[in-house]
Amino acid sequence: MLEEEICKLREKLNNSIVNGEDYSVTYKISVELDELIAQYYRKESLKKQQNHSERGCFFN
Repeated sequence: MLEEEICKLREKLNNSIVNGEDYSVTYKISVELDELIAQYYRKESLKKQQNHSERGCFFN
C-alpha cells in the first residue's frame, strides 16, 4: 500500500538525517519520498474525481 511505503521511507529519511549520513544519500531518499507523496495525491485526486462523477456532482 502506498501509505505504508511513504511511512517507511519517511522513517528512513529521518534516520538518515539523525545519523548524519552523506548528503547525497539523504537527498536521494528525500526525492524518492517526494515522488511517492506525489503519487499518493494523484491517486487521491483521481479517486475524488471518480466519486464526484459517480454521484453526478459537477462541483468540488
